[in-house]
Amino acid sequence: QEGKLTGLEAYSAARPPHSEGLAVFIASYLASQTNCGNINLLHLSSQKAMEAALIMQKVFPHVNFRREVTIGHLILDTDSNAGSFAKVNPPIRPRDDVEFLWKQVLAGNVDWVVSDHACCSTAAKVSTENPDDIWVAKAGFGGTEYLLSALFSEGQKRGLTPQCVAKLISFNPAERFGLGQKGDISVGKDADFVLFDPDKRFVVRAEDSFSNQGYTPFEGLELKGQVMSTFVRGIKVYHHGKIISKPIGQYIRRPQPNPPPKSHL
Repeated sequence: QEGKLTGLEAYSAARPPHSEGLAVFIASYLASQTNCGNINLLHLSSQKAMEAALIMQKVFPHVNFRREVTIGHLILDTDSNAGSFAKVNPPIRPRDDVEFLWKQVLAGNVDWVVSDHACCSTAAKVSTENPDDIWVAKAGFGGTEYLLSALFSEGQKRGLTPQCVAKLISFNPAERFGLGQKGDISVGKDADFVLFDPDKRFVVRAEDSFSNQGYTPFEGLELKGQVMSTFVRGIKVYHHGKIISKPIGQYIRRPQPNPPPKSHL
């Protein structure tokens, strides 16, 4: 209100971590009271929100919780040069929150990491009249193509194993959402996999992206580890920077969920 904060720091303060933690408490309580057997706590961006999520796991042990963070909240912080390009909900947080989230990833308290791919055009992110105005910028940005490389690159620095990376972005979400043919490499499942060079370094540039977004908040970030080839149901669709197949995606129907367990309350 005093106008002393600007940019990502101001936006984070306007949607403070304690409000995020409160939302976790409310959602968890309602899940318990309505006999909702499963609840996914998504986009946890701060220490307060994550701590609230872990507390709720203990308070309501009969609720099957899952906790998620996005790659944006693990990479960017309020000091990022990306400015309004990095505006997202919940907001990008200070570095202390970022490192706390990483500690929870390493401790096994995060079930999956996602891109939260929500593209916005450059025009929607930056005002021509006032380019630095964070308040008029639309929230959201794309990041799917950097998810694996960014999680591997930054995770490796902190001791995250390739096996854990695979669980966080493939196995765990597929298991949670009942995608029985996905998330693993085993007999009978779809052969969805990538060939990944763990030593390949590259710098993120929007001009190299397949997206029509026109920018990326990760611009200039050097990452170690790059996808060289991608296979969908055993068919190579991407190789060395080029899409080499026509679209072959198929709609995946989820199975009917099992009824939630009866509440003990």
